[in-house]
Amino acid sequence: MKIAVINSGSSSIKFQLFSMPKGEILAHALVEKIGEAGSKSMFEYGGKKINLTDSIKTHHEGLKLINALLKEHHIVEHFSSLDAIAHRVVHGGEYFRDATLLDDDAIEKIRGLIPLAPLHNGANLEGILVSRQKAPNVPQIAVFDTAFHSTMPKEAYLYALPYEMYEKHKIRRYGFHGTSHSFVMKEAAAKMKKSPKELNMITLHLGNGSSACAIKNGVSVDTSMGFTPLEGLMMGTRSGDIDPAIIIYLQRELGFSVDEVDTLLNKRSGLLGVCGDIDLREIQTHDDELSKAAIEMMARRVKKYIGSYAALLSNVGALVFTAGIGENSYTIRAKILQGLETFGIELDEEANEQNLTLISKASSRVKVFVIKTNEELEIARESENLLKRLDII
Repeated sequence: MKIAVINSGSSSIKFQLFSMPKGEILAHALVEKIGEAGSKSMFEYGGKKINLTDSIKTHHEGLKLINALLKEHHIVEHFSSLDAIAHRVVHGGEYFRDATLLDDDAIEKIRGLIPLAPLHNGANLEGILVSRQKAPNVPQIAVFDTAFHSTMPKEAYLYALPYEMYEKHKIRRYGFHGTSHSFVMKEAAAKMKKSPKELNMITLHLGNGSSACAIKNGVSVDTSMGFTPLEGLMMGTRSGDIDPAIIIYLQRELGFSVDEVDTLLNKRSGLLGVCGDIDLREIQTHDDELSKAAIEMMARRVKKYIGSYAALLSNVGALVFTAGIGENSYTIRAKILQGLETFGIELDEEANEQNLTLISKASSRVKVFVIKTNEELEIARESENLLKRLDII
């Protein structure tokens, strides 16, 4: 079975073609800067890599290019010959708790959620609409970043605001990075030779965007991102948790507009705001006070979430690091875990520095893993399971 996974961004298309159920990658494509003068494309298959600089003006042209490359290199004849096309959609609101077969009703619901994720859902929808045009008879499936967190109890997803704000406007915690948290949870459980339902664990997706997740018996019961991906951990350019009154102060006392506050918190804060850089590898080479402070702030925020989730779960069996920083920075992992022995977390420093998969000591009550995330494969797997449930395959 051949399943294509499409992640359509505002100016990019990420594409992977999987042979299922093995999860073998048959082709990988990336189209960047769509509609811009410097648009470029990359296509990989069978160990070969092709770079193209043709101008790509629209998502339709981008998918047309990918389609042509698949045919030219004898991978598939056409999108219409695929078994399914799966799409990453960031926000599923309260409508979507699982992978969903796309029909007109589902598409209208995704469109209606654009105000909750204006930078993402509109672009995701563009990829869906173009794909349906190119392959109208192929099952199209949406997998939502928020779906994994739909199991959170009411006390976790509600904010302490007037209840009518939730009832009328659906202001609540939704959570994101769900496919990543789900993937590494399953991988960690497999390495422990257990079912996810047998385990409580904390998963840490640490990259330019970062989030923590508390998982109890295989389901998400709390997560750090909230109504939007701005809440929670300190990130590359996002502030994470702040006193909400700061926003009022910025507007009332400093004259900030709504758009200026949005830009400040989402694009000018986090590591960038504190020390002027978002690349942690570079920041760690700097010896100035603010660079050191930025690293300490980031690690401290993660440590606080580990502590709070450990209290929430009572009995934690595993802790998982993933994403760019989580997978690659042994110094940040060590800084985050320092002093957490009271929670049953004992770091094996040598294993950590070697970037091994298991980085906790044999005596550690909590097993600590470093697992490379694969959101596209998780999307393909969820799509395959949906097709089986619906008896389409």
